[in-house]
Amino acid sequence: MWLKPIPKKNYYAAIFVSTKEDDLSDYYELNDTLMRLAMQQEGFLGYENVVNGNQSIFISYWESMSDIEKWKNNTVHISAKMAAHKWYKRYLSQICKIEHTTLFEK
Repeated sequence: MWLKPIPKKNYYAAIFVSTKEDDLSDYYELNDTLMRLAMQQEGFLGYENVVNGNQSIFISYWESMSDIEKWKNNTVHISAKMAAHKWYKRYLSQICKIEHTTLFEK
């Protein structure tokens, strides 16, 4: 879901690959809150999400590294990261600069 047109280049992706625990008490409510907040955050462009059972790849797209830093320092996001051990068996977080984009849609 993209809030703005997809830029052709020079924007950023924050990639979050995870394997979730079986007990996800309170996870979905907090996840919904985080999504609403991220979508209101300055510089947020959109996201892609793929889920396969308890594994997922979530990619959020941002206009700049400073926008990602602001999101990283959001108090609700910080508290969610502190509770990550309850909901995840494993996660990998990466930030990449997008240098080229091609989009095909029917």
